[in-house]
Amino acid sequence: MVVSERMRETMSSSVTHHRSIRRILVRGPNWIGDAVMCEPALRAVRTLFPEATLSLLVKPAIAELLKGHPAVNHVLVYDDRGRHAGWSGKWTLAGVLRRHRFDLAILFQNAFEAALLSFLAGIPRRYGYATDGRGFLLSDPITPTPRIKLKHQVEYYWDLLRPLGCQGQPDAPRLFLAAEEESAMAERLAAAGIAPSDFLIGVNPGSTYGGAKRWLPERFAETVNRLIEEQGPVIGKPMKAAIVGAKGEEALGQTIAGLIRATTVVLSGRTTVRELMAVTKRCGLFLTNDTGPMHIAAAFHVPVVAVFGPTDWRTTAPFGPGHSLVRQPVDCAPCLLRECPIDHRCMMGVTVEEVYEAGLSRLSGLSSGRTHQIDRIDQTDQTDVLSGYTVFLDRDGTLNKDTGYVRSPEDIELRSGVGSALTRLKRAGARLVIVTNQSGVARGILTLADLEKVHARLQALLQAEGAVVDALYFCPHHPDDGCACRKPNTAMIERAVRELGLDPSRAYVVGDQKRDVELAWRVRARSVLVTSGPTSMEALDELKREGIPPDHVAPSLTEAAGWIVRDAESRQRAGVRSQLAVAPSPSMGEGGVGVKLIADGG
Repeated sequence: MVVSERMRETMSSSVTHHRSIRRILVRGPNWIGDAVMCEPALRAVRTLFPEATLSLLVKPAIAELLKGHPAVNHVLVYDDRGRHAGWSGKWTLAGVLRRHRFDLAILFQNAFEAALLSFLAGIPRRYGYATDGRGFLLSDPITPTPRIKLKHQVEYYWDLLRPLGCQGQPDAPRLFLAAEEESAMAERLAAAGIAPSDFLIGVNPGSTYGGAKRWLPERFAETVNRLIEEQGPVIGKPMKAAIVGAKGEEALGQTIAGLIRATTVVLSGRTTVRELMAVTKRCGLFLTNDTGPMHIAAAFHVPVVAVFGPTDWRTTAPFGPGHSLVRQPVDCAPCLLRECPIDHRCMMGVTVEEVYEAGLSRLSGLSSGRTHQIDRIDQTDQTDVLSGYTVFLDRDGTLNKDTGYVRSPEDIELRSGVGSALTRLKRAGARLVIVTNQSGVARGILTLADLEKVHARLQALLQAEGAVVDALYFCPHHPDDGCACRKPNTAMIERAVRELGLDPSRAYVVGDQKRDVELAWRVRARSVLVTSGPTSMEALDELKREGIPPDHVAPSLTEAAGWIVRDAESRQRAGVRSQLAVAPSPSMGEGGVGVKLIADGG
């Protein structure tokens, strides 16, 4: 953001003298999803101005959403389709605001109209982003930089408050329901055949924004059927479904319900905002497109599997840990169009298998007998719990789909949830290093130049998901060459430790093959076998027979990341520090033949 020196002085002398600010008007966003993502910033306003009276000006649906929020003293409803419609209605609203004699207006809503209303209301301090040509109406305009515009919306709203003294990073959004609201929904669900002890899968297949954001209804139904039929016996309780949506989506909900082979209640178009919140909070898993209810579920810490297509996953994905994002990386996304003008490839390319796998990773904590509430708590990362740790990652079968030899950049396809899993590890403080065997070079299947292009594409896909690896090392040798770098030999990790200044006493190795676990065993690292590769289960059986089972078995990288965070937390609590030592291989010279650093590890 850009803040002029004059503005700094002005804010220092008035806005940031918090005791002089007694009455604050906060103009909230208009859409449910945006309002949820703005919630951490709303709490921050209360923290910055603890003694002020805080009034929230929002449209009716958002007034319902944030009813009873502890940071807010009063909610003022902006009825733009009723008494506040047209210019006369806006003048009437400005008069109402003028009578409140606000000292400060904080405008999270970016439109020109928000600034105009606060100006007409005579509010002396009008603070907000200088968007939509409204800068001249603001007493304290904040210019959003290109970097801010690319941030997640939660951070975008949070950063607006930094010149006012807001510090640190935002936590995940929160929403609030009264006990009687939850009880009323429980009674309604019971009448539909869903008992309090049943595991409820929420399905949100629609989108008021437009059809381009909608995954195929028959794929939603097939995913739910697979989860219920294959995972119900594992969880040990009946699994049922609830379909939610806006008015006009009733037929869509009924179509999907007709394809689900289990008890299903259709609530599309039949709930208030508060009732939507209550049924969403009741869910143990939530399958959704990129819509407002997705953010409601995330705010209640319900595990979310979100299918993204034309919208920007980097700015509007579910915020916080414990969620999976599934998308097809196509060149035309994100286009932000309401309707697809071509073949809807971003959504058509998302398979049932990918969404099912993402759902399975969210359910993985339940199969061991833990309750859903405990699993939610486990998904909460401790800040910097992985600081000083390194996670070494296999490539094929772990990060991307194992299709044999990857010959060209077009052959790279990330596995579902990989980006969010790596982002979670990064946010927890880990360094990420890829170590991969690539004998295709020695076999003449591709050249080193080809391999470099493949790895550039891999890193681009990861960065598009918000994930950045610190370094990538590969071995190009044939298995018969007897090199020191081909896994399970240790030279790639030895060089990473040496070149990147890693602490070898804290390391995890994650992969889908027997050799990945053997590599971890050789360097005394913790091992995680992900069963996402084509031969992973055979590898697990062989490892058990040989007496070197992995420290953890995970169905996906998403679940593996959660276990790593929890394992590091438990080790930190116990004060345990692994005595792992990586001794340089005597056969490996300083040159490190066959190992190449692709990313900047500094």
